[in-house]
Amino acid sequence: MSKRAVLEVIALGVEDAVAAQAGGADRLELVTDMAADGLTPSAGTFAGIRAAVDIDLRVMLRLADGFGAGDVEEVVRAAREMRGAGAEEFVLGFLGADGGVDLAAVERVVGELDGCRWTFHRAIDRAADRDALRKQLDGMPGLDTYLTAGSGAGVDGGLPTLLAEAARSGEPGYEQRILVGGGLRLDHVPMLLAAGIDAFHIGGAARPDGWDGPVSAGAVAEWRAVLDGAA
Repeated sequence: MSKRAVLEVIALGVEDAVAAQAGGADRLELVTDMAADGLTPSAGTFAGIRAAVDIDLRVMLRLADGFGAGDVEEVVRAAREMRGAGAEEFVLGFLGADGGVDLAAVERVVGELDGCRWTFHRAIDRAADRDALRKQLDGMPGLDTYLTAGSGAGVDGGLPTLLAEAARSGEPGYEQRILVGGGLRLDHVPMLLAAGIDAFHIGGAARPDGWDGPVSAGAVAEWRAVLDGAA
């Protein structure tokens, strides 16, 4: 029997979350302010979504546009607040001015998560050296996923990188699951699955009316059907 591929959907609120779960999402990434590419939601938003659905929730820890950490202690306070509200999974990632991973910031925030599972997000697609970033983060507590398009420009340009990184699965720095997102389309799915990639992340693709509209259960269900059929 084929293993079910993971489908993660961006949710901005309870309506999105309920629709995503109804359509067959396995997990939600909780954010606010998509004009800034997704920032940390309020603890109240998290609590409302947690009460409305029973699938996994990963909460974004990012307080401003861009991939710099900014005030790290503010990010730590946000993480502490979310932990207090019951959050158990997170999304984060910080780069320095040189394009390398801001290891000090990542370690400071991860230290507040007390072993919770987390995703390093698409900051990897803006890194000066992806391989170096992965190796520097190797062994970081709780890190189990990289959200990536393989390129800052999106999956179309990043496919060769995604396939090459999938082929290195299990090597130091490459043990984590690849979660593909960023310009992802349904026609990308068969090739990615064939390469052993089994996790997919959608945002705008789940919203037929764009970011001003809600998640559509039907759109999510279409992705679920393709993932299940291709798998």
